[in-house]
Amino acid sequence: MAVATSLWDEGKDCMTQSGFNSGLATRRVVDPRVPLPRRRSIRKTRRQELEIKLATLQKDYAELHTAIFEAAQVHRRLCAPRLVRYGNFEIASEIFAVRHLPGDFFTVEETNNRVLLTLGDICGKGLAAGMWTTHLVGLVGTHAAVTCEPESIVAGVNRDVCRMTSVPLASLFLARLDPTSGRLDYCSAGHPPALLLRANGQLESLSQGGLLLGVLPAATYVSGSVEFGHGDVLLLYSDGLVESVNEKGEEFGVARLQEHLRRTRTASADAMLFSLLGAVQDFAATRSLVDDMSLVIVGRGQ
Repeated sequence: MAVATSLWDEGKDCMTQSGFNSGLATRRVVDPRVPLPRRRSIRKTRRQELEIKLATLQKDYAELHTAIFEAAQVHRRLCAPRLVRYGNFEIASEIFAVRHLPGDFFTVEETNNRVLLTLGDICGKGLAAGMWTTHLVGLVGTHAAVTCEPESIVAGVNRDVCRMTSVPLASLFLARLDPTSGRLDYCSAGHPPALLLRANGQLESLSQGGLLLGVLPAATYVSGSVEFGHGDVLLLYSDGLVESVNEKGEEFGVARLQEHLRRTRTASADAMLFSLLGAVQDFAATRSLVDDMSLVIVGRGQ
């Protein structure tokens, strides 16, 4: 009996340490030596404790769900509408999130007869990445109010990001469009090159810029400039789009992106957007997204 009692006490201590007290749903057996009425009382008390814990967890989950929903609403308001027009320019955009809150963002701001387009991608996914988008959008707006040069805006944002602690890296493509002349000045901070498809079928890659945001405070950035002609189409995207994989593990890739862009170049920006997204979805089939995905089409009518 001495051995049995010792084993019981040892097991009871083990369950107390690794079971209920640690928050796990481990069932604890009441010592059979305890009188039956007392055992029933203990079980009732434990059941009540579990019910209280469950109610608390349900309340916390509901509050978290509400907070995420509200954060997603803020993100949507920060980003550009799905379709906007400036003169004979049409801008269509869409963002898909792996989780509730995307780390990608796209904004459009019109100031002094110029349109500022900003596509960003925060490294990481979920709530943390989504919350950083709000901050990055604010930094872009702050520097855009001081200077209109894309490379100066990007360099200023980069310095601010580098001064902060625990900030994830981010890529950024920023462009300033003159809707009247069609001039497009741009700068990329480690973002996938934008694709400019000319009306004659010629494809240009817009890759001027510099490092990812947050790598080096003294990083220098250079801007590029192109003339946006009638019938030309500009495509901006995040790496999540070209990195979408099919059931064979193959990536959608830039080559397929370019091919589809050429095939649909006579369509409107809105129609081209949905056609390309449909192509990516068909390619991935049943595979889920592994990264947030954003796509922007800018078209200039004839």
